[in-house]
Amino acid sequence: MVGGVAAVAANRGAQKGAAAAQQQAAQEQAAQEQAANAAQSESPSMESKTADLKQLKELLDNGILTQEEFDAQKAQILSS
Repeated sequence: MVGGVAAVAANRGAQKGAAAAQQQAAQEQAAQEQAANAAQSESPSMESKTADLKQLKELLDNGILTQEEFDAQKAQILSS
């Protein structure tokens, strides 16, 4: 019976260790995602700027924006 109790205790210890490892891995992943998001929010990527400029150009071509509005938005995007 002592061996059975020891086995149960060992299994519980292993389960707690696995749970702790999973929790630590999740925390590390969350920290990495936060760091990546912070880096992205600091300055827009070139892809993001390009997409924004294309969208502005479409709005200009469709008559939704005036040339002055387009130029102002374009300058703002390029300066960020």
